[in-house]
Amino acid sequence: MSNLTAFEPWVWQVPEKFNIGVACTDAHRGKPAFDRLAMIVEDDKLGTTQISFAELTARTSRFAQLLRNMGVGAGERILIRLPNCLDYPTAFLGTMKSGAISVPTSTLLTAEEVAYLAQDSGAAVLVTDKAAWVTLKDSLGSAVNLRHVLLSGPGEAILVEGLDVQDLESALAGITEWQAPYETLATDPAYLVYTSGTTGYPKGVLHAHRALIGRTPASRYWFDFAEEGDRIMHSGKFNWTYVLGSGMMDPLFMGKTVIVHEGKNDANTWPRLIKKHSATIFVGVPTIYRQIVQKSDFTRADVPSLRHCMSAGEHLSDEVLSQWRERFGVDIYEAVGMSEFSYYLCQTKARPIRPGSAGFPQPGHDIALLDPETLVPVAAGEEGMICVPDNDPGLFLEYWNMPEETRKLVHDGWFFTGDYARYDVDGYIWFLGRKDDIIKSFGYRVSPYEIERVLKSHPSVADCASVGEEIEKDKLLVVAYVILHAGSTTTADELLAFGREHLAAYKAPKTIYLAKDFPRTKNGKILRREVSPAIAISRSAAR
Repeated sequence: MSNLTAFEPWVWQVPEKFNIGVACTDAHRGKPAFDRLAMIVEDDKLGTTQISFAELTARTSRFAQLLRNMGVGAGERILIRLPNCLDYPTAFLGTMKSGAISVPTSTLLTAEEVAYLAQDSGAAVLVTDKAAWVTLKDSLGSAVNLRHVLLSGPGEAILVEGLDVQDLESALAGITEWQAPYETLATDPAYLVYTSGTTGYPKGVLHAHRALIGRTPASRYWFDFAEEGDRIMHSGKFNWTYVLGSGMMDPLFMGKTVIVHEGKNDANTWPRLIKKHSATIFVGVPTIYRQIVQKSDFTRADVPSLRHCMSAGEHLSDEVLSQWRERFGVDIYEAVGMSEFSYYLCQTKARPIRPGSAGFPQPGHDIALLDPETLVPVAAGEEGMICVPDNDPGLFLEYWNMPEETRKLVHDGWFFTGDYARYDVDGYIWFLGRKDDIIKSFGYRVSPYEIERVLKSHPSVADCASVGEEIEKDKLLVVAYVILHAGSTTTADELLAFGREHLAAYKAPKTIYLAKDFPRTKNGKILRREVSPAIAISRSAAR
């Protein structure tokens, strides 16, 4: 490999005792950041609210003391189901300051899904907003460990027999003194996130406090933080691990200001808020960037403070990157991560962006591309499974209540991610996805991400998904499902021709299906296994 891959050596500094809640708040005491704004929330209904690091330090300490006063001990789980608001970092960080374990969940979950997570995690406390409580209160019978409910936001705190239900703001106001934060070990459990499971039920992924230290390479090589004054505008919701890290923990750990939004949004929302709050860094997903360049008139002149952009969650198309550069004069740096390991591959300002590549493993994350059968590293250009050393501080502790699943994927000194990639001769890594996603067609192995990247470069394509379609036993065709921009008259035949022009013959889709939408996860990711002709409105096949 060339010297393009040369980074400075990384030495991990993981203290014996470390607490994420303290690192994001109290640790800034006596430093310039302590009087700086920690978070700004733009809520369509409630307006703008904000909190300084000094205020967040006190507020999270009050929350930790509230848990102690309720008899909640270290290691107990606190389920958080809140919209983006100041109570989210209060509860998430305050829980960890008490030694308890935060369990962030999505506001998109149904009452039944929340009840399952409360039961599976054994949560002692539920923190939610009063509007959601109306639909949740009659569905929690299976959560036998649940004792307390803390309700955020305006409205009435509806009482339920058998549960201690309190208004969060009133409860915090009654806390005037608090104990010092619980002294957790860096290896102690800190937060529990749920991801899609293979059994049909969500799977709990337990992280230690050291996970925050495990993400420090990202702060240096992906974020491009400045010495002072950075303001990070994030377009996501705190329940997603992508946002918990890049939109809360990482910036607050570094003493930076975070700006988030709650409510309906469109393509104009994010440039408008970047401009209003002089944000220097914008973090989003490809869909957001695509909407801004295609459906808004904002330009670089409208957002003079913006100097760095980041994306994750799915691949960013070459077309959107090119349009963004032309319109705003800055690049978008992508990263790849997972619930068990956060983000560990990224593009960086230290190396030119190579469209389609995930960039490089961040220094400190000594991943290897292995043949999972022999555990031997593969050669440059060959596909290997991405494997993470089991002593990486960013790696999760275990799957919650699933020891067999943990042992299946963590053994022989490695965590076997299940994702495949390859290196090119210059050390750039090309992410191929899960083995199940790779299409095996007539002896060829085809990455759906490569096909999607090319099709998304067509000006009429709003989104697409490529999968294998079985035409008879053990015979798959490469096909693509495409959503067109509103008003587009492009035909499936034209897209077939575009694919043949820009892709090798064995990669080019043999059938194009036009669709109106895709089945997706609650975080917006396409559910490839559910993409089928049933969602198509028309099709065209190669002759």
